[in-house]
Amino acid sequence: MGLKLIYVVLDGAADRPQDSPTSYEAAETPNLDELARRGICGAVYTIGKGIAPESDTAVLSILGYDPHRYYTGRGPLEALGLGIRIKEGREIAFRANFATIDENTGRLIDRRCGRDIASEEARELAKSLDGMELGLHEGYVRVLATIGHRAVVIIGSEKYNLSDKVTNTDPAYVRVGDISVAAKEFRPYIKECRPLEETDEARRAAELVNVFSRKAMELLKDHPINKRREAEGRLKANAILLRDCGGRLPKVVPISEVFNRRFAAITEMPVEKGIARLLGMDIGEVPPPSADKKKDYELRLDVALRLLRRNDAVYVHLKGPDEPGHDGDFKRKVKAIEMIDKHFIGPLLERIDLSEYCLLITSDHATPWRLRTHTDDPVPVIFVSPNTEPDSVTRISERECIERGSLGVIDHGWELLPTVLRMC
Repeated sequence: MGLKLIYVVLDGAADRPQDSPTSYEAAETPNLDELARRGICGAVYTIGKGIAPESDTAVLSILGYDPHRYYTGRGPLEALGLGIRIKEGREIAFRANFATIDENTGRLIDRRCGRDIASEEARELAKSLDGMELGLHEGYVRVLATIGHRAVVIIGSEKYNLSDKVTNTDPAYVRVGDISVAAKEFRPYIKECRPLEETDEARRAAELVNVFSRKAMELLKDHPINKRREAEGRLKANAILLRDCGGRLPKVVPISEVFNRRFAAITEMPVEKGIARLLGMDIGEVPPPSADKKKDYELRLDVALRLLRRNDAVYVHLKGPDEPGHDGDFKRKVKAIEMIDKHFIGPLLERIDLSEYCLLITSDHATPWRLRTHTDDPVPVIFVSPNTEPDSVTRISERECIERGSLGVIDHGWELLPTVLRMC
């Protein structure tokens, strides 16, 4: 069976290697650097070269599942994270963002309405949209807020089948097959949903989406939450962006059967929780991230070590660095990495004997703060095992791991776990 594995993912922590200094290079990370010196390092394209992944496809990939084979859209995974299984054929699900538009011109001002919307506010806005009358194709809608500006939108029909082969209304992401990738450039306007195949099912779905989008803007603009936000000088959450449509969940072999090890997971966002449920992982319940990172990380570490008592591997997904990367906030991204190093990695090393465990540390994708979006750049990997001899890497950084790491650059994320488990 081998040693137990602790698998830590720093969401979006990597930058582009050519940017100097990167967030990793600027951060004080004595504990991650110690692991880099004690282990073997490298880098991984979390899906593949040329694909700037979203978190869902990237997480599926770095857990060993090729998203080109298994991915069916983010929406159903987000819904599963909330405990909802959509009705295949009659329902399609989207990941959604509450957003801000100029109500006169329709121009998109902020895709995340200032990123300061409280989950309680979003829940009230979602309630105002949930169950709205669409008046077409006997359609209905369910809107469920998740965390902050994020939501799940499920569109269904009481009578007709719907296809998930429709485009995003969020202009920042484009569909390439079933996978959404970050657009390098986009016009800041909500896009009309279009069918991607010439079928009645896709046409109906696109029409229902467009009716929902228009009615949502009408209902949101004068909502009491938005009146208050406007009076306080904050951006209104007066539109909703949809992306990553799916009409079914992937059919997968449970991860425990793939690797002959019992896997557990600690996640912070619904989509990661949905993936963990899909793969049959033992889920450790933790509250959403808060402003008290020390408390957050101490709790996640406690739960991770408890999960390891009854499992062979635990996957811990920490969101921290991704959001400041999207915001272009270099100092805050550096600080987020330092907080994980200090309050999760440091205490972890105090509580375990590295001769008895394997540690794998990486990211699900790069979110370079200069670009404010995900890119296809390879992300650093550290693997520590008593069965391996250290290489010459002395600290965690994109450049060092790529140029000096003995793992080399792994071409696809789904190759990572099989590669390291052979040494664990």
